[in-house]
Amino acid sequence: MDYTINELAKMAGVSTRTLRYYDEIGLLRPRRIPNGYRVYGRTEVDILQQILFYRELGMTLEETGRLLRTPDYDKEAALSLHLKALQRRKDQLDKLIDNVTKTIGVLKGETTMTDAEKFEGFKQDLIDENEKNYGAEIRAKYGADTVARSNDRLKSMTKEQFDELKALEAETNAKLGEAFRIGDPDSPQAQEACALHKKWITACWGHYDKEAHMGLVRMYTEDKRFTAYYDKIAPGCAAFLLKAMRIYCAE
Repeated sequence: MDYTINELAKMAGVSTRTLRYYDEIGLLRPRRIPNGYRVYGRTEVDILQQILFYRELGMTLEETGRLLRTPDYDKEAALSLHLKALQRRKDQLDKLIDNVTKTIGVLKGETTMTDAEKFEGFKQDLIDENEKNYGAEIRAKYGADTVARSNDRLKSMTKEQFDELKALEAETNAKLGEAFRIGDPDSPQAQEACALHKKWITACWGHYDKEAHMGLVRMYTEDKRFTAYYDKIAPGCAAFLLKAMRIYCAE
């Protein structure tokens, strides 16, 4: 069945302006019939579904287009990935709803809540924030199972372990800032920052893999959102960390 731009926009819950923009950037090309109208068939509907799935997972249009144009793009595998991500998001939302409901009950004096239960909300907030900002990219690069294991590890942490992880992150960034000001990626300070970064990554992942570590640091310079995190320490800090890490991992 074919749809006009208005029909598809209404069915998909997007604006006609959005569909025209997708056409302009080459993300979703409709067919043109003799009168010049845009017509969308089954293929275009399926592509739009994929685009909207990836949008929900936080992926940019540029990243989505690059993925859809991959010669070996597997729609079934992509849908399976979407399903797993949505199930995880549902589980996360259920836990947050339960946590907020309990907190409201505590404030009303209707129930009690242990410190451990209160802490679960903070860990879940961090997982949700990471999922929103980086989830799609990390899954595409390292796989859904790796992300799930990392999240499960975070959920299982005690408050003391979580506080230690945040303190280690702060120490790593402080040492990286000090090394950046020196300007030599081979300096003792820079290599110490790399060692701390390795310790932090190992605590997050529950294991260590040098190649995966290098791939992650490389991503810091390739994705502007990751770059922005480290460049808050100092502009150019992400690129500096990559240079230092190449030396560290080579050794």
